[in-house]
Amino acid sequence: MAKVTVQTILRSAVACAAVVAAAMASAAAPAGAENGDTHITGQGVEQTLDCNNATLFVTGTGNTINAKGSCWGVALQGSSNIVIADNVVNDITVYGYDQTVIYHSGDPAVIDRGRELGMANRINRA
Repeated sequence: MAKVTVQTILRSAVACAAVVAAAMASAAAPAGAENGDTHITGQGVEQTLDCNNATLFVTGTGNTINAKGSCWGVALQGSSNIVIADNVVNDITVYGYDQTVIYHSGDPAVIDRGRELGMANRINRA
């Protein structure tokens, strides 16, 4: 039977910690939020903001957001949210029901997941 010493245990623990740290460092970050994206989460939030060429995510209910400048994309989840955007470049994606997105310029792809499930949403260019 091998003799186990405190020194052997410490060496094993250090080696294990090094392997775990290396594995975590090499793992890619999941897709999703990017630096500069704006997330609005809540109920009844009223806010005017600069989109700053990033994606605007609105989650909750009864939020009214005025997005100035250019948004890369707009994504809504929940119900009864309103987004009025100056410009949307890439896409508008809407989940939920009774959502409204009005954009003044841009030619984004419009993806209405709520409508696909029979829910009424409004996505219009003004």
